[in-house]
Amino acid sequence: MAQGARHVIDDVATIDLLASSARMEIVDALEASTGALSVAALAARLGRPADGLYYHLRQLVAAGLVREQADAGVRTYRIATLRGKGLRLRYQPGATPNARAVARTVASLLRVAQKDFAAALADPASVVEGPRRELWAGRLTGWVTPRELAELNALLARASELLRGSQGKRGSRLVALSWVLAPLADATGAAAPPRRLRRTRR
Repeated sequence: MAQGARHVIDDVATIDLLASSARMEIVDALEASTGALSVAALAARLGRPADGLYYHLRQLVAAGLVREQADAGVRTYRIATLRGKGLRLRYQPGATPNARAVARTVASLLRVAQKDFAAALADPASVVEGPRRELWAGRLTGWVTPRELAELNALLARASELLRGSQGKRGSRLVALSWVLAPLADATGAAAPPRRLRRTRR
């Protein structure tokens, strides 16, 4: 789903709620679900004790990120956004409270990603080669033009769209994709790679 179609979170206190890995995983599980989940079902999906989820769910409900409802006498929970919309943090770079909250939340995201990767790496059944590879990590740096940067953002948006639209599809399986895109400061102070000097014939 394109970023503009996602629910934007700009309140610092709400962003800070997601700095908890437990709350982040709850939101992820509810976003990936085809319907509302009971606490027991949510605990089973996350591999966490049910008793430990109530506090986090109350916080998420109070912040408006999760909705609580009664289903045949059982309390169930679902993500507050429309299906497939997802959540997006608003960034306000600089020495701002927003930037500090976003940094804490991204640090939590990376810890969850590391945990996911380690668990999958310990599973001998994980597919690590071929077109259906499901376990992969890497880091790349390089120079991109404005047009290439726009293309890169479009590819990431497409990956997000694929994952958010996969709920309930036959033959689908649950995966997690985490990424960080960041501009780097060049130690030489150059804004672009050095140009090749053309030698003139004399």
